[in-house]
Amino acid sequence: MTLHVYNSLTRRKEPFVPLHEGKVGIYVCGPTVYGHAHLGHAKSYVSFDVVVRYLRYLGYQVRYVQNITDVGHLTDDADAGEDKILKKARLERLEPMELVEIYTRSYFEDMDAMNVLRPNISPRATCHIPEMIELVRTLLEKGHAYEVNGSVYFSVETFPEYGKLSGRRIEELVEAVRIEANPEKRHPADFALWKRAEPGHILRWPSPWGWGYPGWHIECSVMSTKYLGQPFDIHGGGLENQFPHHECEIAQSEAAAGVPFARYWLHNNMVTVNGVKMGKSLGNFVTLKEAFQRYSPLAVRFFVLSSHYRSPLDFSEPALEAAERGLERLHIAVRLVRDALTRAGQPTDDPDPKVVRVLEEHKARFLEAMDDDFGTPQALAALFELTRETNTWINSGRPLSAASLAAIHQLYNELAGDVLGLLPAKFEDAAGADLTGQLVQLLIELRQEARQAKDYARADHIRQRLNEMGIILEDGPEGTRWRMR
Repeated sequence: MTLHVYNSLTRRKEPFVPLHEGKVGIYVCGPTVYGHAHLGHAKSYVSFDVVVRYLRYLGYQVRYVQNITDVGHLTDDADAGEDKILKKARLERLEPMELVEIYTRSYFEDMDAMNVLRPNISPRATCHIPEMIELVRTLLEKGHAYEVNGSVYFSVETFPEYGKLSGRRIEELVEAVRIEANPEKRHPADFALWKRAEPGHILRWPSPWGWGYPGWHIECSVMSTKYLGQPFDIHGGGLENQFPHHECEIAQSEAAAGVPFARYWLHNNMVTVNGVKMGKSLGNFVTLKEAFQRYSPLAVRFFVLSSHYRSPLDFSEPALEAAERGLERLHIAVRLVRDALTRAGQPTDDPDPKVVRVLEEHKARFLEAMDDDFGTPQALAALFELTRETNTWINSGRPLSAASLAAIHQLYNELAGDVLGLLPAKFEDAAGADLTGQLVQLLIELRQEARQAKDYARADHIRQRLNEMGIILEDGPEGTRWRMR
């Protein structure tokens, strides 16, 4: 099976065929940096990290562009509300760019902690103002925009395909966003390309239409095509941005260039809390830094990958606790293999054909899941099938050859590490690889001491906690052995 992706533009799964053989250009809308990243950001950027990782695993040369919005755009078409960055800067008594720098660093710290690879390019909106002005000028010259009192608006009526991504007519779109009447606009659905800066507006730039600042949508059109060309392969982002943001990107980019904007549109669904979208505006968000105080960053990553990127992900403490346990089961299995490989030494022959066959079957199931629109839940299931098989081999009492262990080790590195990003870098250090086994053995000894002291409640508690982690204790005449479930 070849890779198929769900294209939001065509509303169907399609074979993925890049514009240029062997190369993929992907742009994902990045964060507006006026606060710490939350679990909703994890859903988006972990999901697209796996998309990028899998494309590279398939052999593509990927250029991944993810912007940083450091100009605090307003709501929908920039006609209402208050600039988010300026508002937060006043609250924290900081210069706007000082605030931007603090939260940009915070964002990358959180992404690094979750093993999210850095984009190839992370362009900032404020560094691309001249290109935005030039795009506005082009749209004016082609009759797709008009200027009123220092602001420039895109005329949706000049672009008949407006609404093709969201599948709505212009009339429906106006109603959907509840746009308030703006006497400057020719049509209620028209959106701002450039806004005049009122007195006291700090972030502003000179333009042919006076001092002002860019509209929200034009930033991504400029930064994506500057580094990927037009058209480019994949545009990604959150489902909540499909309209109006992505719809407006398409309109202004295609109206200006006369060619398609992006060939495949991938949208991740949202994180919910009791079925309601998690977001800063609703006050129901959990920052990643708060989550990391209770759960490991890789457990949060595991939590995200346990649902398909196009499915909603409902936040709950039990769900994250289950993710922590699932991740630990996987890590323990990998450590067991590496422990055994360390003891076995360097391979001197070929792996057992039976082992190779089983590994190929599990790998095929994993790749089949990933080829079906990056199906991470099914890919994780394939990994745990591999883990059960691995535990059976290692605990069978018949040692695997070094070559067989090396083959298992390599497959875990490929699938759990390279593709899903669930193996921490410290796993690459063979020193201390026996730590997990030593800790389990220590707990077995403590349990035995508790039993000898007739403290059966404590002994049962140790056994139960290990069982919750997927570690099964088996008492026998020769003592207690342990294995992974």
